[in-house]
Amino acid sequence: MIDILFVHPNASEVIYQGLAKNNAAIEPPIWAAMLANSVRSKGFRPEILDAEVEGLDYLSAAKRITEYKAKVVCFVVYGQQPSASSQNMEGATATARELKNLEPNTFVLFVGGHVAALPIETLEKESFIDAVCQNEGVYTIQNLLKLSSFDEHNLKKIDGLVFRTNDNQICLNPPSEIVPRSSLDVELSGMAWDLLPPLSRYRTAGWHSWTNDTEKQPFAALYTSLGCPYKCSFCMINIINRTKQGSNVSSEDSNIFRWWSPEFIIKQFDYIAEQGVKNVKIADELFVLNPRHFEAICDLIIERGYDFNIWAYSRVDTCKPKHLDKLAKAGVNWLGLGIENPNNDLRKEIHKEGFQEVRILDLFKVIREAGINIAGNYIFGLPFDTQESMQATLDFALENPTEMTNMYSAMAYPGSPLHNQARLFNIDLPKTYSGYSQHSYDTLNLASENLTAAQILSFRDYAWDIYHSNENYLNMVKTKFGDKAVNELNETRKIKLKRKLLET
Repeated sequence: MIDILFVHPNASEVIYQGLAKNNAAIEPPIWAAMLANSVRSKGFRPEILDAEVEGLDYLSAAKRITEYKAKVVCFVVYGQQPSASSQNMEGATATARELKNLEPNTFVLFVGGHVAALPIETLEKESFIDAVCQNEGVYTIQNLLKLSSFDEHNLKKIDGLVFRTNDNQICLNPPSEIVPRSSLDVELSGMAWDLLPPLSRYRTAGWHSWTNDTEKQPFAALYTSLGCPYKCSFCMINIINRTKQGSNVSSEDSNIFRWWSPEFIIKQFDYIAEQGVKNVKIADELFVLNPRHFEAICDLIIERGYDFNIWAYSRVDTCKPKHLDKLAKAGVNWLGLGIENPNNDLRKEIHKEGFQEVRILDLFKVIREAGINIAGNYIFGLPFDTQESMQATLDFALENPTEMTNMYSAMAYPGSPLHNQARLFNIDLPKTYSGYSQHSYDTLNLASENLTAAQILSFRDYAWDIYHSNENYLNMVKTKFGDKAVNELNETRKIKLKRKLLET
């Protein structure tokens, strides 16, 4: 008998609209694979169903789930970026609802950022979920599987679990610890690659493939570290580290940074290389942070002579010129930089005590001199933004184009300090899970004291189109990556996102 089935849900068409078919990346479900390996190391038998890569709708996925006859069905609700948990609740809840209609006695567990942020609210809203994990869930899930039955008496023994009692009350157990850094190599011992579909079925983002002759497949993604030591107001990633309870707890209360040993991580890269994969995403929120960690990994990759096409993330104030040549030699062809806003005063407000003033254009220059491309990330509608400051951000991006650019609207993701502030001041928040997607029809970004949500979203969509049709930018892409990359961009621009918020 299968002890636990980890399910990665699918709601890509709702979350990404027309971008889902050929444009959005399809990423291996990292957390599902790590949790599967974790319980397997304790003697349990896991399986994984990736409904997204299988292209399953809600009912089809539910029917497939019933075939496994698992003791526990665990929906692992993360996404292609750490903040995507809430939007992926769309597919997870719809599939779980269908599952309960088919097999009412199935024990349904949820784990992920959204339920870690709102455990009680989730159970109150979704009657078909039996229990949720208060944090990353490693120890909670291991201990849950040790139970002989899931009666109320037994469930109360499991730290980190929130569950519904027989009389439909919500029981909040004491919190569970998270895996300490010293135990990561053992308790989260890599990904269960063998339980996933072939990596040839996964695809990276189009821009990432430009440094691999525009070949998007196969594709692999992995973590070398978890969490972040900073406390940015718009970010929720650290909420899965929570060991405190209370409705006002946010990611800034659990800003813990942990990492696996380089000697352990290189074994994951060895497996990826054996599968013939070149496109690799290092999904760490901040890969370029601790030089003793990332440089050691780079050294091991370089020693082996691997020819990866790696995409990784850095803050603008942790990316130091002395490290860039080694990153490039290891195959880091893209660095995602959180520029957010080029105005240092506005950036200081959102980064708080973690802020350091950086000469962004100087950083652009040294990154490119090392042969690394830049994926710039901008956010419109942050606190104190105005129409003029948003225009200034766009002007900066146009005058200083990066090889790839993401443009976001500020979103109050559950678990972030912005979400708590929005609730405190009765600012409108999404009524649907898909409303937390940047690309959905019913997206609802955060309004500010100066701008309505509609004004911010309208400017964001305008800015994205202006940037990606800009002649200077397109010429740069053509020069560096060829006509195929430009044609791909032009095809993407033809996909117009429908926005409920902007309808008159």
